[in-house]
Amino acid sequence: MAIKKSELYAFLCDSCDKLRGAGGMDASQYKDYVLTMLFVNYVSDKYAGNANSLIEVPQGASFEDMVALKGQPDIGDRINKEILRPLFDSN
Repeated sequence: MAIKKSELYAFLCDSCDKLRGAGGMDASQYKDYVLTMLFVNYVSDKYAGNANSLIEVPQGASFEDMVALKGQPDIGDRINKEILRPLFDSN
């Protein structure tokens, strides 16, 4: 089912407000998290599982693997070690 652009914008704005409000995160810090998640989502969608791709997405370092960490108390550290580091090291 397609989502309306206005619904997407409302969802994104609500998500951003929650991130900013959760710990008084400054906008300059908050964009780093959001842009990183968008990047991992993009490369996972476009390149994961494609042997001829420009970017290698290692097993266990996709956006889906990142989402699976939701609710973990050490999610930030695990994203850095289990998702981002392998993704950066392999490229």
